[in-house]
Amino acid sequence: MSNYKKVNKLYGVYYYESKSKKFKGQADCCFYIRYRDGYGKQHWEKIGWKSEGYNAKAASGILNDRLQTSRHGDTPEIQKKRKKLTFDVLWEHYQDWIEANKVSYKDDVFRYHKHLEEKFKKVPLDSITPLMLENLKKDLFAKELSPATVKHCLVLVRQMFNKAKSWNMWNGNNPVQKIKMPQVQNRRERFLSMEEASRLVERLGLRSTQTQRIAVVSLETGMRAGEIFDMRWQDLDMNAGVINVRGKGGFDRKVYMTDTVKYIFDNQKKGESGYVFESRTGGRINKVSNAFERAVKDLGLNDVVTDRKQMVTFHTLRHTFA
Repeated sequence: MSNYKKVNKLYGVYYYESKSKKFKGQADCCFYIRYRDGYGKQHWEKIGWKSEGYNAKAASGILNDRLQTSRHGDTPEIQKKRKKLTFDVLWEHYQDWIEANKVSYKDDVFRYHKHLEEKFKKVPLDSITPLMLENLKKDLFAKELSPATVKHCLVLVRQMFNKAKSWNMWNGNNPVQKIKMPQVQNRRERFLSMEEASRLVERLGLRSTQTQRIAVVSLETGMRAGEIFDMRWQDLDMNAGVINVRGKGGFDRKVYMTDTVKYIFDNQKKGESGYVFESRTGGRINKVSNAFERAVKDLGLNDVVTDRKQMVTFHTLRHTFA
């Protein structure tokens, strides 16, 4: 399947670009779907070529029809087998979905294999009870994992059960609903003095010019890392000196540029992606560069600090602005 590519945001839909067949001056595409039936058996089905009138949405519609026929047209015998849907089979579906729809899917993959797979791998969903999840929570705390990590694991289980229901693979109640989630106290209190901020910016310049610029934008505007990574050139009103910060469903708020921020934007090279700051591959940046952590270490800003809330992280820049 190395020559087949997933269609972004369409679960179970793939396409193949012909090296010889052309359609309207471009490589013709053939669409395929992949799904599991009520028995858990995987199917790989060719749908058709773009030159034949097919497209990704049509393939997705056919996939939905296949799933409905397979799962809603079940005989009592098949329904009985569906109740034995195991956690690992659900995970295969869920992993396909998050790889196509979540930027941070690798975090979920790690949590599944590290904390969930051994305990639940072959367990039918109907057999996973709130008590089993309470024991999971207890075991994870016994390993001295943070409340945030334990909560992330339980949220992953909850999301998997929710997806199983929305995909009509399973009809039971979500057992995570009866679990009390760990209380996470991650509110950070640390902020930088003017001297510390100046030294950090200077040190970042020796590590990474782009990371230095991103850090200065945060210090001068209070923007979060994700907001800066989402920022596109069209979001900048240079004449008014305003940044339209993107939030869910559209623009969230406006922040004002300082002269320093204007200078950064004026001297920032524009790439083809449209993002103000691009990754090495020319797309959106997904995480803060390791150069930031190395600069913090160079300056010893976290030396002898034991309380995580007092650690200097990128979010500390937003606190410093405030």
